[in-house]
Amino acid sequence: MTEEATETEPLFDAPEMAEQERMVEAILFASAEPVTVADMTARMPHGCDAAAALALLRARYEGRGVRVVQVGESWAIRTAPDLGHLLQKETVEMRKLSRAAIETLAIIAYHQPVTRAEIEEIRGVSVSRGTVDLLIEMEWIRFGRRRMTPGRPVTFVVTPAFLDHFGLETARDLPGLKELRAAGLLDNRPPPGLSELDAPEEEEEVFDDEGQEDMFGDGE
Repeated sequence: MTEEATETEPLFDAPEMAEQERMVEAILFASAEPVTVADMTARMPHGCDAAAALALLRARYEGRGVRVVQVGESWAIRTAPDLGHLLQKETVEMRKLSRAAIETLAIIAYHQPVTRAEIEEIRGVSVSRGTVDLLIEMEWIRFGRRRMTPGRPVTFVVTPAFLDHFGLETARDLPGLKELRAAGLLDNRPPPGLSELDAPEEEEEVFDDEGQEDMFGDGE
């Protein structure tokens, strides 16, 4: 009587797994946008394990000049952060965001999902349709779910393109109040809605309802 094997055989042998890893690498390298595991699976031959191949590829690129990074629910090949200075090039910025657009984008990033009325309440001034349209055109924000409140107002959220542009995995990776002040991107004025007397102490952090730090100075 032959003795039955007690160990489960792997689903794919080494050569097959290596070939799937090459497929994932090719997909990520050729794609201009981050790719989800579902999209990889759809492009690969039936029966392939894109998730497992992706894990192997991430490990292979660890410590290299490029890395496989997560962008929201998608994946992309990007330059290692510590080598970014080698690729910097001074260029003339032909299109700059207005102060209103920057403040609107920041409010959406830190308070999403947020309605137009909430944006206007935080900034203290109205938000023009052109400002929102510009950010949508740049694919940095998109429409979110409608609020279950009277009027069913639409909300706005940031996009994977926004996260990818700023090297973030999720919106929770946005810098906090102290980090922004340390970088000289904020002054010491209190956030909108707080008077000088009500402003928190310098070492304290101000959070919104979802635990994100409030990064804003006063509005226009």
